[in-house]
Amino acid sequence: MKAGAEPRTTLFVPESGLSDRVDYRLMETPEEKDSIYLQRYKAYLHGGVTAPSETERVSDHYDDAPNAWMFGIYVDGELCSSLRLNVVTSDCRISGSADLFGDVLHPRLDQGEVFIDPLRFAADPEKARLFPELPYLTVRLAYLACEYFNADTGLALVRAEHQAFYRRVFLNEIIAAWRARQRTLPRRDALSYDKARERQR
Repeated sequence: MKAGAEPRTTLFVPESGLSDRVDYRLMETPEEKDSIYLQRYKAYLHGGVTAPSETERVSDHYDDAPNAWMFGIYVDGELCSSLRLNVVTSDCRISGSADLFGDVLHPRLDQGEVFIDPLRFAADPEKARLFPELPYLTVRLAYLACEYFNADTGLALVRAEHQAFYRRVFLNEIIAAWRARQRTLPRRDALSYDKARERQR
């Protein structure tokens, strides 16, 4: 799987506490991916963001893109959460955020910037209750990916009520607001984590 950006550092950084029990696994086989699609369905159904379906799976065409990296986050050997990363470059622009906010992102891609677009976060509801740190350990992948792929910017599509949290904890800033033409989709603004800006802090 080629991402179009050269890796720079290791993606997996040992830490203490719960993170010592966490295993980040790249999900590549059909069986591994199916377990993610099932987890998404259960998580989104529990959260009221998807309707019941006979397939009991949630997936989209971005999952199979050549720049997609799908990770399962395991605690003590059990799948607890998942996240998909699309590594967006001028040569491979397949990305949910790029499709929604192309007028903002494509000119930057034309200048050679590299984005990490993390979408499809899902967590097992029971595991999320047991491990309050799970969202941090999951979203952490996006920031490690910025280093690994030497990306300029990490993206996030965030609902208005969660933006203060993302600005405070992840140092995100709004780069594009939800547009009326997107009214058929859940309202999200595009936020970004800029590595160059962070180094200046």
